[in-house]
Amino acid sequence: MSEWVKWLLLGLLSVVFGVIVLGAPVVASMAITTLTGFLLIISGVLQFIAAFSAEGTGNRFLGWIMGLILAFLGWSFLAHPLAGILTLATVVLILLAAGGLVRIILTFQMRGTQFFWPTLFSGIVSLGLAIYVWSTPGATVAILGILLGVEMLVNGFGLIFLSMHIKGGGRTHA
Repeated sequence: MSEWVKWLLLGLLSVVFGVIVLGAPVVASMAITTLTGFLLIISGVLQFIAAFSAEGTGNRFLGWIMGLILAFLGWSFLAHPLAGILTLATVVLILLAAGGLVRIILTFQMRGTQFFWPTLFSGIVSLGLAIYVWSTPGATVAILGILLGVEMLVNGFGLIFLSMHIKGGGRTHA
């Protein structure tokens, strides 16, 4: 199988899964929370074990505490998935709002440049998304799945375009 076909198939697969995820974003949010819970537990256990080889009593104690906190947080996500979804969605909301506000503020240093309007638009969209997620309870539990689905679609189309580029011999057209 040629290289471009592999990229094309991977891209198509990503698009298909993106559509599936967007069809059930709350289920996808639940899956993300469950995976995050397992990864936090694994990280906590590894952190706890690694702390045994840390130099100094303070570092060892801090490593144990951090390991226990990570493992507890992971267990909490698994034991209470809706609370985990809300926690992760709140983190996403805070990141969207903070990123949007920072871009809007920094945009005013770009007045008179070609980057002013696109950067301002980007900041307003991020802030608008944060406000939408904050004000729409249903969006809160679905936002993780929606973001994953959109990412899979964008990634899939990017891989499809990459495969076409490879198929064409990697030539650029000016």
